[in-house]
Amino acid sequence: MTAGSGPGPGGKDDREAVEQILGRPLSQTWPTGALAPGSVTVVRAQDWDGPWQVEFTGTIDAMGAPELNEHAQALDGELLYWVTFDAPQYESGGDGPYRKAQIWGRYLRNDPGPEA
Repeated sequence: MTAGSGPGPGGKDDREAVEQILGRPLSQTWPTGALAPGSVTVVRAQDWDGPWQVEFTGTIDAMGAPELNEHAQALDGELLYWVTFDAPQYESGGDGPYRKAQIWGRYLRNDPGPEA
């Protein structure tokens, strides 16, 4: 089973639940230049205490393609990515634990694969 393809964590059930909440289907068209599905590190902000309590690893999930971040504080062209966490995580304010979230691109660091 691949990320975003089946029932359970990271699968069809998650996608259907999110689509129900959003009232629209998640795009499956991956934007040019976006990070590919795979391992990432979710990093903390340098200018404030968040958005997560700690830095941690996860996987960009193909449940839905990255989408343009339309928040007023988003960087120009910044994308939002669905990330499944390797272990449940808490937000900086203490909410959680979460196993997956939509993460702003600036808080993702692409992890290099194992050295060849």
